[in-house]
This record gives sequence, C-alpha cells and structure tokens, in this order.
Amino acid sequence: MSAPSRRPSYAAVLRVPHARRTFLAALLGRLSYGTAPLALMLAVTRATGSYAVAGVVMALFGAFGVLLSPYRAALVDRYGPRRALTPMALLYAGLLAALAMVSRQPGASAVVLGATAAVTGACAPPLGPAMRTVWGELVGDRRLLQRAYSLDGVAEELLYVTGPLLVGVVIGVASPTVGVLLGALLVSAGTLAFVGSPAVAAVRPAGRPKSGPSTAGSLPRGPLVQPVVVVAGLGLSLAALDLLVVAFAAARDQGDDTVAWVLAALAAGSAVGGLLNGAVDWRLPARLRLPLLAACLGLTVAAAGLAPGTGTLALAAALTGLFVAPTLITAYLIADEAAPPGFRTRAGAWVNTAFNAGSSTGAATAGLLVERLPLGVCFAAAGTVALAAALVAALAGTRRGGRTPVRTTASPSSTEVRLL
Repeated sequence: MSAPSRRPSYAAVLRVPHARRTFLAALLGRLSYGTAPLALMLAVTRATGSYAVAGVVMALFGAFGVLLSPYRAALVDRYGPRRALTPMALLYAGLLAALAMVSRQPGASAVVLGATAAVTGACAPPLGPAMRTVWGELVGDRRLLQRAYSLDGVAEELLYVTGPLLVGVVIGVASPTVGVLLGALLVSAGTLAFVGSPAVAAVRPAGRPKSGPSTAGSLPRGPLVQPVVVVAGLGLSLAALDLLVVAFAAARDQGDDTVAWVLAALAAGSAVGGLLNGAVDWRLPARLRLPLLAACLGLTVAAAGLAPGTGTLALAAALTGLFVAPTLITAYLIADEAAPPGFRTRAGAWVNTAFNAGSSTGAATAGLLVERLPLGVCFAAAGTVALAAALVAALAGTRRGGRTPVRTTASPSSTEVRLL
C-alpha cells in the first residue's frame, strides 16, 4: 500500500507501484465496451436489414449485461479477479466472435442473433468495478484514492468517446464484423494483461459468502442505498437529457451535427468536472457532498429547458457535465468505503447497475413525455428526478451524520468519518 501523501496528485496516483501497468491493462479491456456494441449494432443491421431486429438484439445484449452485473461481480469477490475474470473474458470474447461470424451472412436468423447476444452480454467481465477494487487495495490514503477514482472516471468517459471513433475508422476500411472482432481482441488482451498484474494477484478472494448483505445478487441495503439511489436518478436524468436535446434540435429544424455538439459539451464538462473533483481536498464528508452534487446537476438540467438557442443549450449541457463525473466518483467512493468484507466489487457493480437501469428508464420515460408535454416542462421533469434523488440522499446522509462505515486493518467493522 502507498504511503499517505501531503499533496496527492494524479502523477502520484500513477507512481504507486504497479498502478500504471494495471490501469492501462484495464483500460485496454474496457475499450471493448466502447467499440463492440456499436459495431455489433451496425453488423446486425446490415445482416438483417431491419432496425427493429437490431434494436431488439442490442436490448437483449444490454439488458443481460446490466441485470447480471452484480452476480458476475459476486464471482470476482468470491474467487478473486484472476480466477473469475479470465474465463469470463475468454467466453465473452468467443461469443463476440461467434456473433461476428453469424452476422457476416445476409439474412442471418434474428432468433440466433438475439439468443447469442443475450448470452454474450451475460458474460461481460466487470473490469470497471474490478479496477476500482484494485485501486482500493493499491492506495491507502483516501485523498489519493479520490484522485485515483477521478482519473479512472475521466478515462472511462474518454473510452466511450474514442471507442465509436475507432469503430468509424474500422468500418471505413472493413466491415462492421471486423469491429466486433476488434472488441473481442481488446477485452481478451486487456483482461489477460490485467489479471497478470502483481496488484491484481494481491487481491485475495473472499470465499463463499455468508448470509447477509454480501450474498450474491442481494439488493443493496444500509449505507449502500444512498449512492445507488443517487446514481439511478443521475442515469435517468442524463438519458432523458440526451433525448430532449434531440427534440430541442428537431423543434428548431437543426441537424444531427447540432445534437453532437451539445452532447460533446456535456462530455467535455464531465471530464473537466472529474479532474477538478480529484484536485480538490474536500472537507465535506462524501455522504453530505453527494446530495449537493446531485442537486446541482438536477438544477442545471432543469435550467437547460430555458435555453433560447442551441448555443445556450450547449453551455447549459457543459455546466451539467461539471457535476456528472464528480457525482459518480463520489458514489463509488461511498460504495467502496461502505462495502462489507468480500463485497467491494459487487458494491461498485451495483452503482453501475443503478446508473444503467436509470438510463434505460429515462430514455423510455422521456420518449413518452416529449410527445405530450412542452419541451421546457420535460427538461424540468428530468431535473426534478435528480433533485428528488438528492433529497433522499440528503435525508440518509443526515441520519448518519455523514458517517460511512469503513474498513480498517485492526477492525473491519469499525466506523469513522473520512473527510475526502
């Protein structure tokens, strides 16, 4: 474990022994999640000639990946990253390759594609939660861990930007199935390099879980409820915002390039916010900071509906983005601190699951509202969801007085206030 630093920095994070090697390997594997879905959607669309079939296939791929994420994370906690992630990654890569082969032929069976996509999504290795677990093992100083999580969060944002760009380059010279195969190669190579790191080898498996909150697949409870509720509200608000930006541009007869610029401003704001979050030595406990960040995000989403034009909307989106990464990073920190022994990877996976579930709900709900209500009211409704989640989180944080159970070497069940 690294020694505490008086002025921890991002450079200090990467100077921790084995951190750079482990982090880069995890990013290589996680890049697959930025490339494979888009390439698969394009491949299925070409093979079947149906957007409806492609939509159903991708829905099955995403749904099984999200719903079973806590169970896959439970395997990582129980057996350790090396024993659990290696077969998952190889099976996931093999199934991606099978999907690529099936979708090469025009008129491919929709049933075969859908069933294979569902099984593929169910096997996706939880590299993000696993990497955050390793950060917790590598970094002893909580301020340095905050910077590590911020660096991780910003890098993940960039992966979801560069992944589709990489797919665009690939399909410019080859077919979308090559992009799917690229995703298989990335996840297998990245995972094998990740589990080969000495830092990953140092993460000890928890063994068979006992009854209680660490049981595989059990719903979050106690201190884990606060970050899960906030992140679900965050996902719902942001997914709704994406669709509302499309409706905003369409109402002004503007093209997809306008939407791309507004969403790029949101992503850029999130990256800046994540870096700033890691650079600040917070004195407010994370459990009290989380609802404040969520409330600020909700207010900026609601205010975006007052934008008179796309330029102002892009500015509002950038301001909203400033609170996206900090909210997620703070939620991950709380989940890591609150996780009982043997539950750390699952705690992070539940935060991921909450965000993805909220995103799915937000997209569907916004699609219904935008056809029935004025656009400004829809923006306000999207912001209100984040505000409501912030209120629930604030009440939970107040009851606990900002205290979060954390693990210590002497007594894993002791509690103390950590000022991050």
